[in-house]
Amino acid sequence: MRFTLRQLQVFVAVAQQESVSRAAGLLSLSQSAASTSITELERQTSCQLFDRAGKRLSLNALGRQLLPQAVALLDQAKEIEDLLNGKSGFGSLTVGATLTIGNYLATLLIGSFMQAHPESQVKLIVQNTAHIVQQVAHYEIDLGLIEGDCSHPDIEVQSWVEDELVVFCAPQHPLAARGHATLQELTHEAWILREQGSGTRLTFDQAMRHHQSTLNIRLELEHTEAIKRAVESGLGIGCISRLALRDAFRRGSLVAVETPDLDLARQFFFIWHKKKYQTSAMREFLELCRAFTAGVQRSDEIVLPTIA
Repeated sequence: MRFTLRQLQVFVAVAQQESVSRAAGLLSLSQSAASTSITELERQTSCQLFDRAGKRLSLNALGRQLLPQAVALLDQAKEIEDLLNGKSGFGSLTVGATLTIGNYLATLLIGSFMQAHPESQVKLIVQNTAHIVQQVAHYEIDLGLIEGDCSHPDIEVQSWVEDELVVFCAPQHPLAARGHATLQELTHEAWILREQGSGTRLTFDQAMRHHQSTLNIRLELEHTEAIKRAVESGLGIGCISRLALRDAFRRGSLVAVETPDLDLARQFFFIWHKKKYQTSAMREFLELCRAFTAGVQRSDEIVLPTIA
């Protein structure tokens, strides 16, 4: 065999970072050591794997073919190492979650997983849907839990559980007393919404696609909690998942505004790269997620710890 696992590890890091220096930092290597590793891999195999433009390296066609196989081999090697070290085979796992899932479900799921497998090392990355899809596509995370659509050709998508957005306002807002609103009334309100690229914003925009140009969007925020605070302060009305609003509705600090004319239903999804080797940790975590929502029709029906 004319290559080593360490060379493949450096190759994968450079492919993901598109930079030898950034890859070296990630692997705690000197830049010269990382550069030598790539040079030796290409020399020993008589294959060029990268196109070089200044300091930036990007995979060529052969490199793109090699990447998923190299990632799979490294994942399998890590499982073998864990097994030989007396571990159960549940090693490291990197999960990416969009904000609603990350803030309200993923931490509980990861906590349960680590209690069942205390030797495991789990990393959670919380970003919007567009970022999570990109990271899965580049093999930077093992699994994604997303609340927006994904049509990337290299990514496997599986349905998880239904979710629904809801329009909401502060208790002192005129719509609060009525509890419902027409589309025409909604176009006259100031809106506090999630940013473009989030699954929540995509669902909202699709529901309001015939009225988008007339909306008064006062603020775009990246966090659901910030949106809730802004709406509580009377800056406008918002639209996020019912799951994120359950405790606020229970306390009465925010009020749901039902909108029969709007289709705000959506789905939570699992995503992973089609060519990625599924480790035992990935398979176990997916089963845990499915068991967690078994028998539940919609995300806001999931039993969660109550926030006072």
